[in-house]
Amino acid sequence: MKNAIIPSICVEPAFLDEVERVLEPNESLASFVETAVRHEIQQRQAQAGWLQRGLAATRHYSAAAGIPAEVVIARLEVKLDAAKQRK
Repeated sequence: MKNAIIPSICVEPAFLDEVERVLEPNESLASFVETAVRHEIQQRQAQAGWLQRGLAATRHYSAAAGIPAEVVIARLEVKLDAAKQRK
């Protein structure tokens, strides 16, 4: 398989100096950028998965626990009437 190239970006010299200062011994700028991009991809995939699971759970619970308001009110009125009769 042929390798592809991540496009280069223009940054301020001060930022490039900052990046180069944090490089590990024998670490190239290219390997640092590749590692950073891979990490960001994993983070975004994890976040997207978390969001999808959360939305699915919300839909599931709202559909499963959905009792019409009229039914809830009717049940509460029955309980209230029963409590009034006990007094």
